[in-house]
Amino acid sequence: MLPALVRKTWRDDRLALTGWASGVAAFTAIYTSFYSQFQGAAELKQDALPQGMLDFLGIADMLSPAGYLQATIFSLVGPLLVLMCAITLAARTIARPEEDGGMELMLANPVSRAAFAWQRAVAAGSALTGIAAIPGLLLMIIVPWIGMDIPLSNVAAASAGLVAMVWSFAGVAFLVGAATGKRAAVLGITGGLAVAAYMANAIGGMLDGWHWVRWLSPFHYFIGTDPLHTGWHPAELLTLVLLGAVTTTAGVIVFDRRDIGV
Repeated sequence: MLPALVRKTWRDDRLALTGWASGVAAFTAIYTSFYSQFQGAAELKQDALPQGMLDFLGIADMLSPAGYLQATIFSLVGPLLVLMCAITLAARTIARPEEDGGMELMLANPVSRAAFAWQRAVAAGSALTGIAAIPGLLLMIIVPWIGMDIPLSNVAAASAGLVAMVWSFAGVAFLVGAATGKRAAVLGITGGLAVAAYMANAIGGMLDGWHWVRWLSPFHYFIGTDPLHTGWHPAELLTLVLLGAVTTTAGVIVFDRRDIGV
């Protein structure tokens, strides 16, 4: 049976979780369903964009089914949507109750501070995993339904990469919240790091001599291996998972030792 604090966290956040899940599902379904209408004008649209812009956005092409999915779901807007969800949910774990004055009541439960932090992290992480997995689950149905010629194993690989990348940033956001107890810090620092990581991956792929910068970005481990064309890359996925696990563990340790404002 799940700990009571995990269930309570889900119950308190049920409206936000429902809203995020509905938004991610609608985004995925609408953009993927446009493929048949987009296909006829794909070459014209690709020619209209400068090659530098395509490289910056990480779009290899917009003509193939894999290229279309990368351009619409896995390149910019899709990751941005789920990252916003991740940062928002992570800010609710520690920072929100501490700022709102509810931390004292929560810590009155017969659990240690470390157990409290772990349960809050598990509640947010499991909910986030479900939301981040929605694009992959829907694509498994929509891709064959509308006749997109792309292996479902490659779609699964890209979807797993999206979930793993979200875990990595959620871990960072949890660590910031556990260390500062401030929602503004969680949103500002983690959001800034996400933008910097995206820019590092984009610029590293465009400029000669700067390719090494991409290895510093979680986006590279997520989409830089081009999983929609090349399939699974376990080492890259494991790197993202380890980043999320290490930062979450560090957040629990920091929270357990920090003087909390209640």
